[in-house]
Amino acid sequence: MLKLAVFDLAGTTVKDDPDGVAKCLVDAILAGGFDTNFEAANEYMGIKKIVAIEKLAPEATPSQIAEMHEDFRQRMLSYYRTEPSVGAYEGIDDLFLSLQAKGVRVGIDTGFDTETVDTILDRLNWHDKLDARTASDQVAAGRPAPLMIQALMTQAGVTEMSAVAKIGDTPSDLHEGTNAGCPLVIGVTYGTHTREQLVVHPHTHLVDSVEELRDLLLAHAA
Repeated sequence: MLKLAVFDLAGTTVKDDPDGVAKCLVDAILAGGFDTNFEAANEYMGIKKIVAIEKLAPEATPSQIAEMHEDFRQRMLSYYRTEPSVGAYEGIDDLFLSLQAKGVRVGIDTGFDTETVDTILDRLNWHDKLDARTASDQVAAGRPAPLMIQALMTQAGVTEMSAVAKIGDTPSDLHEGTNAGCPLVIGVTYGTHTREQLVVHPHTHLVDSVEELRDLLLAHAA
């Protein structure tokens, strides 16, 4: 029986411009004097962003990477504070409540850092709606390592990996859930990656809507 559902943020529970995060990443790297593009950046959605910058600008020095990462962070903070399109996907708040009513704890993990997560939760008024939360700078290794899921299990008091579901819109989400040993690893196709892009990565289910996601999770919570 499902006891903990671990959701990604942007592209899974948080709706915004689908290109917004990748654009901020590309703009920060270009401003740092290195070449990249949206298609390349989109390949690294979901992972720890300083790692994404290292991969997209492999010739950059550690200090240059740090500067680009801070530029990216500031762009993201401004984006999530002011971007009109930012909000919860329709039905997500009700899904959280429905899961919690059945005794399933709701957690979020993300490739963002803690300050960015706090900014998003402030914007959506979600601080009191989650049972557990973590960010990529709170663990030794972000996705696809399983450490964030393990941290959420500790927070939520869930000891059996067999009771955990991982939900996300990127390949790194799917690999994270698989590496953790989650019996439900669910890719959503309404975020940054299409069904065709996700199907080649490890998963147990792919869903095309919040409604389909709700039905699947509640069926395992019964």
